[in-house]
Amino acid sequence: MTYGDATPSRGTPDRTPGGGAEPALTDTERTERELADALAALAGGVLPDPDAYRTARGEWLRRERRRRLVLTVLVAVVFTLATLIGLWVLNQAPSDPGVIFSGDGSPAASGPSPPRPQP
Repeated sequence: MTYGDATPSRGTPDRTPGGGAEPALTDTERTERELADALAALAGGVLPDPDAYRTARGEWLRRERRRRLVLTVLVAVVFTLATLIGLWVLNQAPSDPGVIFSGDGSPAASGPSPPRPQP
């Protein structure tokens, strides 16, 4: 088949396989139609993977488990650090007993406190 065999001469209508005449198409319209036909044929040959949903769901579950694991580890690390910092701060307190009252006030009683009355 040569270029002249596949290309109709100007002024003659394109012949379809059904025998009817189509209106003359511009080069752009013909190209668009041929591309549409080629893409339709290509799309018709594509079949979905039978276990595509199972694969996608498994991947999603793996990501969810990984997110939960990372969050759990992060919470454990933050909790451990907060506990260690708190213990370190408490350990830095002076070990000798500090003065709670300086003795400037008058004592309330010089002896043991009297017993409380029972109701």
